[in-house]
Amino acid sequence: MRFLKGKKNRKSNPADEGTKITIGPKLLEFLSKLGEIELEDVEIDAGELEIWIQPAARIAPPPKPPAPEAVMEKPSEILRAEFQPYVQTYPGRIVEVKLGATRAEGGSRGKVITLGGEAAPAFYLFEEAPPNPPAISADVFDMKISLPRALKRHVKEVMGDPAAWAKMAVSKFEVDAVTIHLISTDPLIKDSSPREAVKTVEEILQAVDVPIIVGGCGDPKKDAEVFEEVAEAFKGERVLLSSLTLDMAEAGLLGKVAEAAERNGHVVLGFTAMELNNAKELNRRLYEYLPRDSILMDLTTAALGYGLEYSFSIHERARLAAINGDEELQHPTLSGSTNAWAAREAWMKIGDEWEPRELRGPLWETVTALTLLLAGVDMFLMMHPAAIQTVKEVTSNLMSLGKAKPEKIADWVSVRI
Repeated sequence: MRFLKGKKNRKSNPADEGTKITIGPKLLEFLSKLGEIELEDVEIDAGELEIWIQPAARIAPPPKPPAPEAVMEKPSEILRAEFQPYVQTYPGRIVEVKLGATRAEGGSRGKVITLGGEAAPAFYLFEEAPPNPPAISADVFDMKISLPRALKRHVKEVMGDPAAWAKMAVSKFEVDAVTIHLISTDPLIKDSSPREAVKTVEEILQAVDVPIIVGGCGDPKKDAEVFEEVAEAFKGERVLLSSLTLDMAEAGLLGKVAEAAERNGHVVLGFTAMELNNAKELNRRLYEYLPRDSILMDLTTAALGYGLEYSFSIHERARLAAINGDEELQHPTLSGSTNAWAAREAWMKIGDEWEPRELRGPLWETVTALTLLLAGVDMFLMMHPAAIQTVKEVTSNLMSLGKAKPEKIADWVSVRI
């Protein structure tokens, strides 16, 4: 207790129960010095008394002991969860284009190819399986040319004979079509006449029964002359004329070639150099002469290591735009995958770590083709038999939804070459 105010009386009287002591106003000062005082046998008369009771100091409770760490049990099996991919539908669809014509259809082919028809991104099998598988055409040349050794060793006995070359490609390499490149018609090479070109195409048609692609030399004026002649000579065969370009349009030749193709029932390939706006413009010009189901697109193939990612991007953009409703891009696409052999790494001697070249070259062509396969390309121009076989096998597995055997995926590890 602390005593703040009041007077205390102290009298000396033995009869009293105790002694009364008067305590002056200095009690507060007195107590402040001593801190506390203990009184015995006293009587306190206080006029005013203020009592402060100091609360007891709060003592924090002892800390709780930490909870024991949970012991994680080793899982005995993988957690199972069902994955449901997000399925979309798209407003657009790729136009179906047929190459070749049977006798009943006015041609002479024993086999025909139908390309396109997709309404989903490439191999989104959970949304829609492609109605028509991609096709492969083998490149054949109408004259002897310089080829990398890895290629030449497979065709050296037929080089210089395009009909025999085409026949071997179909019977041995099992391609779906043959592309005859009429490079001898180039004014800077042999400048062969359109009539000579027609004769070469006739030999090819007689040698094989698959659809034919007729490739020019790259000179717009000469190609226009050759394509017109070929279109008239093989009416009803539904050959693919490769390629029609904006350069032909600027030279005023596009209409003549397109009209000849339409009049004789053929298909044309519109070639542009990795620019969708140019591809759309070329298609718009072709619509003036040809039905939509007679047009294919070549958006340019850059080889592995030489811009393949750009080719993938342009083909993917074209396919996505097409299925989302862009009618000017709703055409099947073609890839000149043999452009991979223009890459020096595909055939040059670089170092022991890059050997063997016999394997490196076909790998270069295979990767180039498979990359664009996943972008949505419908037809591939190829050369090496191993690359052709690999792309055919991969395509077949991709088309076989639910039929492939996953346990055989690693078989390639044990393959001996």
